[in-house]
Amino acid sequence: MSEQVLPFYLVCDESYSMQGAPLDAINQELPGIYREIASNPVVADKTRLGLIGFSTSAEVLLPLADLNEIQSLPQLSPRGVTNYGAAFSLLRDTIEQDIKELKRSGHRPFRPTVFFLTDGQPTDDWNAEHQRLTGPGFSARPTILAFGFGDVEPATLRQVATFRAFIADDDISPVQALREFAKQLLNSVVHSAIASVNSSVGPQVVVPDQVKGYTVLSADPV
Repeated sequence: MSEQVLPFYLVCDESYSMQGAPLDAINQELPGIYREIASNPVVADKTRLGLIGFSTSAEVLLPLADLNEIQSLPQLSPRGVTNYGAAFSLLRDTIEQDIKELKRSGHRPFRPTVFFLTDGQPTDDWNAEHQRLTGPGFSARPTILAFGFGDVEPATLRQVATFRAFIADDDISPVQALREFAKQLLNSVVHSAIASVNSSVGPQVVVPDQVKGYTVLSADPV
């Protein structure tokens, strides 16, 4: 029987406008997300993690990998202006190749989940690339959860997210905001029904709500 796996991508804005507290928060908190998920043997066995950084250009900072094989996450640094188009274009191409490779290796991948972190200030016309990534023409189109810092534009963030957008609370620091969301996020991955092969309702991914509580999504195979 082929192994069921969930591709999970962290896509992080490395623009100059993220310099300081937002990028510091990401660099401080993402390793903790990784360690918590990797600490559960069943979930670690079923999750593949990749990391993309973007600004004027975009690059794969961590190719999709088995959690047990990752030594550490790379640090993000400010290096340009926010370019969503580059991020969505690279993400689509990366997912397409990763899904092909997973299938060639005998795995059964679920629809990828993307955790998209940004300050919500894109300077480019990114709608066409976003449509290529999330439209019905792409069979492996991901579920995107968007998380915004600073002067985030809520309307833009909601447009990016295919499922739900989250915004850091002005009353707490970016580190606290990301830590609270990350705690819910990793909790949901760890307790997701994908960890149970014998689930009577079929594979599911559980994601946190903007407030307490969780929403269950079907984990479609791709």
